[in-house]
Amino acid sequence: MAEEVGDLIVKYSKDEHKISGLSSTDTVRDLKATIFSLTSVQPNRQKLLGLKVKLSDLTDDTPLSALKLRSNMKLILMGTKEEQIVKVSETPTDLPEVVNDFDIEEDEISIENREEYLTKIERRIKTYEIKELNECRPGKKLLVLDIDYTLFDHRSTAEKADELMRPFLHEFLTDAYRNYDIVIWSATGMKWIETKLKMLGVTTHPDYKICFYLDWDAMISVHTPKYGVIEVKPLGVIWGKYSHWSEKNTIMFDDIRRNFIMNPQSGLRIKAFRDSRVNRFTDTELIKLSEYLREITDLDDFTTLDHRNWREYRKKSRKHGHSANKDDC
Repeated sequence: MAEEVGDLIVKYSKDEHKISGLSSTDTVRDLKATIFSLTSVQPNRQKLLGLKVKLSDLTDDTPLSALKLRSNMKLILMGTKEEQIVKVSETPTDLPEVVNDFDIEEDEISIENREEYLTKIERRIKTYEIKELNECRPGKKLLVLDIDYTLFDHRSTAEKADELMRPFLHEFLTDAYRNYDIVIWSATGMKWIETKLKMLGVTTHPDYKICFYLDWDAMISVHTPKYGVIEVKPLGVIWGKYSHWSEKNTIMFDDIRRNFIMNPQSGLRIKAFRDSRVNRFTDTELIKLSEYLREITDLDDFTTLDHRNWREYRKKSRKHGHSANKDDC
């Protein structure tokens, strides 16, 4: 006798969709059809993260009983709606690349010292609970990393984790871990952070460790004259909880500049990793940034740097013969 699977929660973009009424004898095809009715993402473009089984082992005829689903289980849907693909295909190909980000101007930066925002940071320091995964190491500088479009392409039509992952991710984290403690901060919920990093193999990698994760609850909202209210990642939340880290020894990578508007001196805007099916064969951003991190690791004060010029800094260091890794890596 068929048993009901129970309610499932499918998160797509910023929305969560509840799926009810499926039974253990229904198939993956039935699940995909239900998801399509809720999200308009065609079944052949759907990728589900958070399953207990490998997607490569599934077919459309696989019964849902084989998926080890449980009631109220949460899954992440990745895939592009058909109308979005059509819009892209109709866009002229000779236009310059447009980056989806705000052009934060100099007069916007002064908001970092506004009393009302500093008060919000103090509130986060007092109320936001950090769950440490691994102990911080004395003397290590701090590297804060975004996930989406920084470590992997969360909107790609690729099917496998290694196709979504930014090239050289594990090599980058391994190299950075020698001199930096690593924190992941994503503008999503903690459940999705854990799911994504587990999928990427970051959680259990033997050559590096992540200190802790921060999610959207650690962010604050600020108002800019030009763009209105935006959500940002104030590093002061971390500095308020860990006194050995400050603007002098912290650097943050994010593909969106506005995320570090409260700490513009500490932020480095990384090139967004998109269209992973194609760009995973040519993207070398993490290799170059590994070199930059090595070059600056002996500096006593990062505030003397302008991370907007990191590429020029790296090239200049290479020209003067300072780019060799101390560990010959």
